[in-house]
Amino acid sequence: MMLPVLWLCLLVLPATGIAAEISVQTTRHGDSFEVEATAQIDADVAGAWKVLTDYDRLAEFIPGMLESRIVSREGSSVVVDQHGETSLLFLTFPMRVRLAIEEQPYERIVSNAISGNFKEMHGVYYLQAREGGMHLRYEGKFTPDFGFPPLLGTLIVRSTTEKRFSAMVHEIEKTRRREPMPGAR
Repeated sequence: MMLPVLWLCLLVLPATGIAAEISVQTTRHGDSFEVEATAQIDADVAGAWKVLTDYDRLAEFIPGMLESRIVSREGSSVVVDQHGETSLLFLTFPMRVRLAIEEQPYERIVSNAISGNFKEMHGVYYLQAREGGMHLRYEGKFTPDFGFPPLLGTLIVRSTTEKRFSAMVHEIEKTRRREPMPGAR
């Protein structure tokens, strides 16, 4: 009986090996969920923007995302199709979404589901330059069109958000480390 509890605890522990301090909050309201994730990152806003808006490459480093591709782009408006899954223990939930995204360069990225298996999905990434790096915040609200178990739903959402946000932060930091130092030749 103790083994399943230990596995459950391991699934929700913060990802290790990431330099940024990450915080994730999750709240359930009936069938809907609200999430907020924040990180102080040793990177600049321009580099983070590059990673966040490289929609065709997100599936390469976001856990559970099988595909992410740009359907259309017109100025700062982008339509992106994504599909993947989220899971906890033996439970797996497929996720499909078409997002209408509005980019406000170097400040925020606002996304809304326009189709897929979510009744509602709205999310915003906020980018803010700070001394010694930048602050990244994600706020989202969504209502899946599939049922999460009452007792495990919030845990699944928190775990998935933490893994995906941590992967995004890690990619931003990794990309920064690959960039040449200013003045280096």
